Amino acid sequence: MVDNRRTAGLLVEMFALQGLALAAMGHPWICTCGRVKLWHGEVFSSENSQHLSDWYSFGHVNHGLLFYGLFWLLARGRSLDWRLLAVGLTGVIWEVVENTDLVINRFRAVTISLEYYGDSVVNSVADSGFMVAGFLIAARRPVWASIALVLGTEALTTSLVRDGLALDTLMLLWPVEAVKDWQMAGWTG
Repeated sequence: MVDNRRTAGLLVEMFALQGLALAAMGHPWICTCGRVKLWHGEVFSSENSQHLSDWYSFGHVNHGLLFYGLFWLLARGRSLDWRLLAVGLTGVIWEVVENTDLVINRFRAVTISLEYYGDSVVNSVADSGFMVAGFLIAARRPVWASIALVLGTEALTTSLVRDGLALDTLMLLWPVEAVKDWQMAGWTG
């Protein structure tokens, strides 16, 4: 299993560089409200994606679970540490790209994230940590458990906040107005 100090150190370095990159891009270190909460559960709020965890944290865990499977298929000859670092790097790259003006504006234009202006540094780094956690869960559990976790968290977030990894991905890549209307009706209806 992953217990290599070098691997852990490299992950910490990647996360630190991610945080510095986001700060250099103008993202606040913490929520501009001046607090860091463990959980923020309001999707339509200026504090969403500003604290350590929120409804979208489940999607980041799912990213890690799914990328574990992908890297198992594509690089199963590589060590678990190598695959973990590859997943960590994938998460870091996504978090930096996700927080560019281009992607932020895309989220605001085609998803229910109308008030999304990017993540705080602490939220973004936590998101990468959740992705790594998902990878580690998948590495330690049978395939059926990972599948059940992905399906369960997607069902939970879809039913409670009308969003999740699958809907967010769909709307980002191929917006469907009927889906956006359904999502918005949960908050305005």
